[in-house]
Amino acid sequence: MSYQVLARKWRPKSFREMVGQEHVLQALVNALDHDRLHHAYLFTGTRGVGKTTIARILAKCLNCETGVSSEPCGQCSSCLEIAEGRSVDLLEVDAASRTKVEDTRELLENVQYAPTRSRYKVYLIDEVHMLSAHSFNALLKTLEEPPPHVKFLLATTDPQKLPVTILSRCLQFNLKNMPPEQIVGHLRNVLEQEMVSFEEPALYLLGRAAAGSMRDALSLTDQAIAFGSGKLSEADVRSMLGSVDLGFVYELLDALAAGDAAALLQRVAHMAEHAPDFEGSLDELISMLHRVAVAQVVPAAIDNSWGDAERISGLAATITAEDTQLFYQIALNGKRDIAFAADPRSGFEMILLRMVAFRPAAVLDAAVDLQEVPPALAASSDVAREVDPQGKKPPREPAVPAPALFAGLAGQTAAAIPAAAAPAAPETTTPGPAPVVEGGNRAVDLSPQGWPALLEQLGLRGIVYNIASNCELRSCAGDALQFVLDPANVSLYNPGHLEQIRKALEQQLGRSLSVEIEPGALQAETPVQARQRQARERQQSAVASLEADPVLRDLIKRFDGELDRASIVPVDS
Repeated sequence: MSYQVLARKWRPKSFREMVGQEHVLQALVNALDHDRLHHAYLFTGTRGVGKTTIARILAKCLNCETGVSSEPCGQCSSCLEIAEGRSVDLLEVDAASRTKVEDTRELLENVQYAPTRSRYKVYLIDEVHMLSAHSFNALLKTLEEPPPHVKFLLATTDPQKLPVTILSRCLQFNLKNMPPEQIVGHLRNVLEQEMVSFEEPALYLLGRAAAGSMRDALSLTDQAIAFGSGKLSEADVRSMLGSVDLGFVYELLDALAAGDAAALLQRVAHMAEHAPDFEGSLDELISMLHRVAVAQVVPAAIDNSWGDAERISGLAATITAEDTQLFYQIALNGKRDIAFAADPRSGFEMILLRMVAFRPAAVLDAAVDLQEVPPALAASSDVAREVDPQGKKPPREPAVPAPALFAGLAGQTAAAIPAAAAPAAPETTTPGPAPVVEGGNRAVDLSPQGWPALLEQLGLRGIVYNIASNCELRSCAGDALQFVLDPANVSLYNPGHLEQIRKALEQQLGRSLSVEIEPGALQAETPVQARQRQARERQQSAVASLEADPVLRDLIKRFDGELDRASIVPVDS
């Protein structure tokens, strides 16, 4: 017996076997079961989403010898004839090959005659948008008021080309593209039934390559089975499709997160050994950065079309939201410029080096000795020191607040912080002295009051830093730290953040710790609340200073003026 391709062998024979398109199936099933049938249906959608399949199943439902229902028997002569394409009462017309008005008139001349054997005479016109304007005009009257024994089923991939006079005479159903996860689920079922061994990542490659078409997915699966000698492996499918190995893209993002230019070039060199499409690799990098950005803003909306949601969540936690946006913009601009590079590889490398070179850096006050900077900051490639040739401090304000830096200096205490820079002590309900523990070569204040300063020394970034900033240090008993997370930020939190915070604390304190984070009512200030309070106090102080200024008060009195408090900004903000 000759081989039957998967797309034909696994074409659904009833509505129950359909994958997806529930919004269409529900309407048709209800109409059939309650005998509320229209005389003309229009099915629209891209190729391979089930337009003709649904029309044929509907024809079975209408002409099944057991009666009109949403579940045809599939065994009667009418059902078998429709399934085998030999029913005399199901007239399938390819509008692309019968565009002339004479063809349409010839077709409609037989409308008045009753069906030969079935209950209804069904006209299935595929790619109906290909009919000429005269053909549509000839079809109008019959389509609006056909004989009771006639049903019209129209299918098209381009409904915009249909006249509104045709659209208004039909019930229109728009079939959606299949999401990759749905395609993968169906392919998994098909291959298990066909007893073909497969690797899960290979199915995701096929699901993405199908671009929403189940028929294309099954056709590609047939091709992949032949390519892989009866089995589906990720390497074979990737080679067949010419797809980029996402493992390389993950490695590139890991190196970008670390700011390691040398590692980036090593990854590109490794990619070059596999003769990749560097422009395609850039497209995958852009796509992955988009998914990382979505994961950072709305974690529940992570796109799992590659089956790597967990990996994307990890990247979202290690790359700051600002860096993600910067990398995405540089990659987009690079996509435009890569065609002008000497060769694709050098253009791709230059795009990655731009991401490292233009990454925002923390700028330290010129008065701070880099040798005294906390190790977590000093070791970071993001820390730069701006000093002009004369050694003077540049006019711009430091990007890293001076209090945060001074609070972590080796051997320094709060008393050593300059009075103008030291933040006001946060109010807290926790009584008693603050516990002080040894952390490496310096004393670390493990108390609600000292937690904001300690946080700035941990080197946390991105969403992990945001989570820690909204935590209150509730208790410190030996090596056990208990944090309470502001309930307003619970939706952003996952156990992976706890692990990264614990590791950062252990590295800073130089010993193993037990760390817990639980959402709950706050009893003391979080670092975010402390910063907000300090900003309010600075603002109030600035306003009060101006209001007390005798020169300004004299000017206001003389010119009957008024102080615009909203325009006042503290000089250290």
